[in-house]
Amino acid sequence: MSTKLDLVIVGAGPGGIACGWLAQEHALSYIILEKGSQLLQGIRETYPKGKRVYPTIPKNHEAPFPILELKPPEERISVEAYVQQIEKVVLDRGLNIRYGEDFKELSGKYPDYLVKTSQHSYLTRNVVLAFGSNIPNELGIYGEARTIARTLENGEAYIGVNVLVIGGGNAAADVVASLSRIKREAKDPTDVYWAHVKENFEINKDTARDLGEEILLGGHIKILQRAIPKIGEVDVDGIDRLYIHQATTSTNRNDVYLYQGMSFPMKNVIACIGSHGPSSIFDALNLQQITCTGNICKIAKEGERLLMLTESMETSRKGIYAIGGAISPSYMQIGTDGIIQETKHSNLIYTAIRDASIVLNHMI
Repeated sequence: MSTKLDLVIVGAGPGGIACGWLAQEHALSYIILEKGSQLLQGIRETYPKGKRVYPTIPKNHEAPFPILELKPPEERISVEAYVQQIEKVVLDRGLNIRYGEDFKELSGKYPDYLVKTSQHSYLTRNVVLAFGSNIPNELGIYGEARTIARTLENGEAYIGVNVLVIGGGNAAADVVASLSRIKREAKDPTDVYWAHVKENFEINKDTARDLGEEILLGGHIKILQRAIPKIGEVDVDGIDRLYIHQATTSTNRNDVYLYQGMSFPMKNVIACIGSHGPSSIFDALNLQQITCTGNICKIAKEGERLLMLTESMETSRKGIYAIGGAISPSYMQIGTDGIIQETKHSNLIYTAIRDASIVLNHMI
């Protein structure tokens, strides 16, 4: 993009959408970049089905929602209903969101930043980091497995192939049940393999009920306990594959072992192995962070690294801001008197929208 924007917003959650809304209100040029295929991707991936969404305002805040159209109703609607509410708002306002744009790199300095994604590059004066904190962990094995935090965007793409889902928690169980249902309804006889490195799977009662119901309805689910991803390989057809083994048998020689395992095309592997915070991203962007040691932090845990921000949510690099879930549950704030102290930051819809209002007011 050759035209310089006033701001590039990374993430289409409540904070990112609020930034776009306010930028449009003040006639600023902007674009919202979302790596997923839908807005509110983080909420969709972390909220269980049917969970109620609350219009919660923290006790230490008295101001109302800066954008009432983005406020969850007082009657506490489901997450699905709230997503529909925001989709309508975005459509009615014509907010400029581009999907499938995975943030890769940021170079330059204020006021000439270059934001690179998996698809394009954008020139901009300011950057707002509005992504969430649930960034999927990588499998750490050679090849391209699909890593997700909770939900799968296009389950229909796995019809007709055997699928391996790795992970022993609720996220993996949800994906297994969803894939099995999609296959069953399509009368697809292929299997969904569910593998975990441990013997016991740790899921809650609601998830277990959904999974059990799917099995009773005839879902093709095969459970692999103590299944360890060992190494990626390329077969004779040039296809990346993932090898996992379930049992190790010692032979007569102590240095020789016999593995019993299975091999899956890497494109058919889905890893639900947890998520991590954005600290590594902040490092890559050269944003100053402070490590919690001794009595420095009361909210964050010992050893955690907190981003340093001004009262305007600006980072140590001028023109780069961080808002929303990426800086929860706390961050280090530089006061006008120069004193740095840990500041509580609740991971709420209200907080993300309020952050956006603070940033846009500062820019203007």
